[in-house]
Amino acid sequence: MTREYHQTKYAPPAGAADLLLIRHGRTEASRQDYRFPLVDGHGDPALHPEGEEQAIKVGERLKHEPLAAIYVTTLRRTHQTAAPLAAHLGLTPVVEADLREVRMGDWDDGSYRIKAHEGAPEIQRAHARQEWGEIPNAETTAELHARVRRGLLAIAARHPDQRVAVVVHGGVIGAAMAIASGAQAFHFNGSDNGSISRLVIRGETMWIKGFNEIAHLA
Repeated sequence: MTREYHQTKYAPPAGAADLLLIRHGRTEASRQDYRFPLVDGHGDPALHPEGEEQAIKVGERLKHEPLAAIYVTTLRRTHQTAAPLAAHLGLTPVVEADLREVRMGDWDDGSYRIKAHEGAPEIQRAHARQEWGEIPNAETTAELHARVRRGLLAIAARHPDQRVAVVVHGGVIGAAMAIASGAQAFHFNGSDNGSISRLVIRGETMWIKGFNEIAHLA
């Protein structure tokens, strides 16, 4: 009998951590007459009702995954997004502060969205140069990438041969994907609220295995 050789299904290499990066659900809107509360200088809006629905759908999508842990950031939108999944699995989310959203400096109270809508030159320069530091008193792209890398590696080191959920932010997912791929800094910005991306990490080596999965949100 002739031996047959079939295509194989991907599995992370031995000792690697399998991270599912989940962007938090849609948040409440910015308004001219209201400013977001701040946590350590970062805007901290709550989820919009649509974001709460997205969180429920994320929980349904992942409730049968063999997750060893759920991570969140210091900002409440990640806690709110993680809550349905945590309830399904009986897990208490763990805070990883290094994965909080990019700090927008003077505009972190919700002003960033308003400035973006108005076409502020600082934001135009930030996107043209792929440099968050163009925004007044914001952290630089290099500073963001350094702490995101540090946070990802810290989680991966705790979970060899395990899969974990990490509920984070759009800017953090963009940074993580750029770090892993070597792409331009802003290349992966713009992931959808409630989306799932996948990053496999062993030691300091990272492999992208998925980006912006949203079928569960339909």
